[in-house]
Amino acid sequence: MKIALSKGSGSAKYALYRSWLESIRPDLEVLDLARDGYDLSRARSELAECAGIVFTGGADLDPALYGADAMRQLCQGIERERDDFELALFEIARTATMPILGICRGAQLINVALGGTLVVDIPHQRGSDVPHGKTAQGDSMHAVSIEAGTMLGRMLRTWEGQVNSAHHQAIEQLGEGLALAARAPDGIVEAVEWADPSTRGFLIAVQWHPERMAERDSPFARGVGKRFLFECESYHLLLQGQSYDRERFMAPPQEASNGA
Repeated sequence: MKIALSKGSGSAKYALYRSWLESIRPDLEVLDLARDGYDLSRARSELAECAGIVFTGGADLDPALYGADAMRQLCQGIERERDDFELALFEIARTATMPILGICRGAQLINVALGGTLVVDIPHQRGSDVPHGKTAQGDSMHAVSIEAGTMLGRMLRTWEGQVNSAHHQAIEQLGEGLALAARAPDGIVEAVEWADPSTRGFLIAVQWHPERMAERDSPFARGVGKRFLFECESYHLLLQGQSYDRERFMAPPQEASNGA
């Protein structure tokens, strides 16, 4: 089974995502997708062979994407080409109801893709006492509480715990179709999911980094990855049992309709 890993370019830290997923399923094949030198049409074709996609952490999204350009000076390392590339990938995956996992920046990207907004800088706008940002010693740690009745709670079989944290931005207004799944003690959104997954497939987006949590067996780490890969396996088996043109299936809606 193959999954896609959408990532920034030129950093060894993305190997952690691969090793985390492979620690759960050793036979997994992981396809790296990065905007640097990667053509979107090629990415669409290769994504058609995958059973799921992970949107990873990294630089801040361009605030112009969610109407906050006036606060650009509070952002850290914008990569607009990566933003546009991943927004296109998300639309392809969403249209195909492919299992989607968002991590940190990936969660924020998903929210913005669906019309949501972000807190541009938590210390500046919220003044929280909860440690969200990375420190000289590494990731911060803080508590999270999972919302009652959510898929996240059911799949992790817990409603509270500790997660690592390394972000200064966060989801503010939820994107269309998303529901709050978890919060930090100061109210900062820590996870979102589809409000109605029955026709949308699997999507979980978390603000923490399960791939580098010290407690790899924590439900907030292994539990997230295990359920994502389970959903990918189900998607893979479903598609194996269907006869269809993969390129047509993965094409954006307007391309599919033009070929009808």
